[in-house]
Amino acid sequence: MSVPLYQAKAELFRMLGHPVRIQVLELLQGGPKPVRDLLAAIEIESSSLSQQLAVLRRSGIVTATRDGSRVVYALAGGDVTELMGAARRILSDLLSSRRELLEELRESEASP
Repeated sequence: MSVPLYQAKAELFRMLGHPVRIQVLELLQGGPKPVRDLLAAIEIESSSLSQQLAVLRRSGIVTATRDGSRVVYALAGGDVTELMGAARRILSDLLSSRRELLEELRESEASP
């Protein structure tokens, strides 16, 4: 039996639901990066980063290639960059409306 589309989408978002994975995807938007560069930017234990990279690799979101003794990671496609951009826009809109609500609340508390 095939997996319904909504279930597959839920799995995708669950896979994206870790701060380190999001940070890796954000960093890879600038182009392929070796693991050592990712480690320097994220400041996490190498074993933890390795686990998160494995999740991204298994899902097909990133690719890994060997260049001598180093492993270089890259986004598997441009759609990931679009998804990350959409997430930023949505978050920005949400935070903007909350900021406006907070300002209204503060103004109402200041008036007698």
